[in-house]
Amino acid sequence: MSQTLLVQISDLHIREPGRLAYGRINTAPYLANAVQAINQLPQPADAVIITGDLTDFGRAAEYEHLQQLLAPLKVPVYMLPGNHDERNNLSQFFPSHDYLAQTTENGHSQYVVSIGPMKLIALDTSEIGQSSGRLCVKRLAWLKQALDDNADFPVIVAMHHPPFNTLIGHMDLIGLLEGAKELEALLKQYSNVERVICGHLHRAIETRFGGTIASTCPAPAHQVCLDLSPDAESAWCLEPPAMQIHAWDHQAQRLVTHLSYIGQYEGPYPFHEMGKLID
Repeated sequence: MSQTLLVQISDLHIREPGRLAYGRINTAPYLANAVQAINQLPQPADAVIITGDLTDFGRAAEYEHLQQLLAPLKVPVYMLPGNHDERNNLSQFFPSHDYLAQTTENGHSQYVVSIGPMKLIALDTSEIGQSSGRLCVKRLAWLKQALDDNADFPVIVAMHHPPFNTLIGHMDLIGLLEGAKELEALLKQYSNVERVICGHLHRAIETRFGGTIASTCPAPAHQVCLDLSPDAESAWCLEPPAMQIHAWDHQAQRLVTHLSYIGQYEGPYPFHEMGKLID
């Protein structure tokens, strides 16, 4: 294959079977659609990363439901906790996911795995009982060691809370409130970091950060409303569900990211017919 594909989905907010998130939306069918879309990609994915908020309340029954919904995926799945997750329940219901046992000394779920020629470094930004995130000295020290150990590989750093202001005021108030400046200074030292990929925002957002590109991923169900007012209402909407495909180009030696909408849409239709432009 000339590419290695890492699919990113995020912010699933799975509830117990039959329960609605926010009293309005059943997120489970949306995740089932995302799983189907991943399995049907024209170029097969090599792995899937889920960047946090796997469940809505971190309850055991939610992870059991999540396990059932993810079971049809045909490729390896890597997960990291978000502010809606509970680490112990996550590990309990995914015992075969050995990487989840790679916790730091203060109990955070952080790990390094290989995706083709790339290294995926998962960084845990969540704090128990808090919607906002932080990166403490210990977590940043762990990341530095991971970056040093993988300096000869293209690296993707995955985390839940984005380390930059998105200009969506109510989300920035619960963003990464500690460690962002230190993270940016650290990443500037490593030219092999291709991306910093995040969740939390339920939208596709990107910016320059630490000498690379940092981005957030849309959700397979509900999205955060796009309103850049500092005092915008905290609200969600049903814009088209989507995921991101991070494709390592083996020939050009660079990462190319595509936003891919989930669902059934008209087409494909040819631009040309019998070699001629259709009039």
